[in-house]
Amino acid sequence: MINRGKHSILGINIHAIDYEFAVNKIVVAAEKRVPYAVSALAVHGVMTGFLDPIHARRLNGMDLVVPDGQPVRWALWWLHKQGLPDRVCGPKLTLRIAQAFAEKGLSVYLYGSQIEVLQQFACQLQQRFPQLQIAGMEPSKFRRLSSEERKELVARIKASGASTVLLGLGCPRQEVWAYEYRQMLGIPILAVGAAFDFHAGRLAPAPQTMQDLGLEWLFRLLQEPRRLWRRYILLNPLYLWYVGFQLLGWKKFVPPAPDGSEPIESYG
Repeated sequence: MINRGKHSILGINIHAIDYEFAVNKIVVAAEKRVPYAVSALAVHGVMTGFLDPIHARRLNGMDLVVPDGQPVRWALWWLHKQGLPDRVCGPKLTLRIAQAFAEKGLSVYLYGSQIEVLQQFACQLQQRFPQLQIAGMEPSKFRRLSSEERKELVARIKASGASTVLLGLGCPRQEVWAYEYRQMLGIPILAVGAAFDFHAGRLAPAPQTMQDLGLEWLFRLLQEPRRLWRRYILLNPLYLWYVGFQLLGWKKFVPPAPDGSEPIESYG
């Protein structure tokens, strides 16, 4: 179990941990039924905070931010000499959580995406982990929720008895949602994004060689060029540029204090 603390990458605190540590922290929080917001950040996720100081405060207010992308894992080494044996990939973390929850009799609530994706995702989870309890599922409304709708959503999730929410709204909406709902729900919330589509069979994972080389972004760009070209063609070079600045000491990126952002009506 690896836990080497959190370290700033462009002002966003990333935890230098492994899967075992992440699963253990989430399981303990679920068993105790305490708030615990988790996000798996790749380059795009780091850059959403870098480019938006308010969102950076949200990210730094999360309980656990894991290095989802290889370039984020590499930056932990380049900048802080924190070497990890592997990244903590959101889809793989989801499966490890599902396995641990199945073994311990804990339940999950699936929130986000579309109902067809949720049904396929739930089916795949229960085929792999027959003992896993799925307390409920609800698709995104793809708009901001009203105050009344937010209260009703919280009530439904609480009434389900779920131990944890698996959240798939896409970055950065899912991190905003996790930050906003953490205290209202009082249970762990895992922002795992593409895990829903991967495990529902809607998206094919990149070949392992491409993942190891940090080229998963290229595989996804080839899958969805019209949707993702701005994310990868513009943000990836910008990320490397500023990580270089931080590495050379030409610019310091001080993490903004957490819990400084104003509450908003979260996208749901």
